Amino acid sequence: MIDPTQLYPALAGVQPALAAVGSSIGPMQVPAGTVLFDENAPCQGFPMLLEGEVRVSRSSGDGRSLELYRVVPGELCLVSSACLFRSQPLSACGVTTKPSSLLLIPPSVFASWLEEPAFRDSVLGLFAERMADLTALVDAVAFRKLDQRLAAALLGRGSVVDTTHQALADELGTVREIVTRLLRRFEREGWVELAREQIRILDAAGLRAQAGSDPR
Repeated sequence: MIDPTQLYPALAGVQPALAAVGSSIGPMQVPAGTVLFDENAPCQGFPMLLEGEVRVSRSSGDGRSLELYRVVPGELCLVSSACLFRSQPLSACGVTTKPSSLLLIPPSVFASWLEEPAFRDSVLGLFAERMADLTALVDAVAFRKLDQRLAAALLGRGSVVDTTHQALADELGTVREIVTRLLRRFEREGWVELAREQIRILDAAGLRAQAGSDPR
């Protein structure tokens, strides 16, 4: 079993101690595609990921989704902590992208832990890091064209990207048809080769140039 304090060192000094909270907090084992929390729902607890990954996103009224960030083991969820700070409903949805293991800390325990300087500093450090991530996301959405963002999204995933057009659309906050049209243009340019639920990168330099092109 994974020792949570190895991933979250600030837990070593919290009161009540992790062992005293009991087995009710987990670890929970959940499959990929599990909705851990949803928009406008009350926060049931503070998730601390031990294995796996969680995609946090917001949805629009027309069904589109925009990925805000992803949580991996050792990181904290900004949306969950903000919800608990303000005692307001959740502002985004969290879904596991792969089989995951996590602790779910009750709101009352989370509030007690915030009185511990090490844990509070860890959470506040998260806010600073995630705000930088979200600022970069706002810049990308507001100032970069979608073809640039799509090219950037394909880079850094190896020579073969196992994904769907819909998943890329969700990641970029657009619709599948636009992503498909852009990918076909990338294929005509010789940058990629399209297959079912797979994109083969043929010319990473071409994608890199597209991702870094002047958005004006």
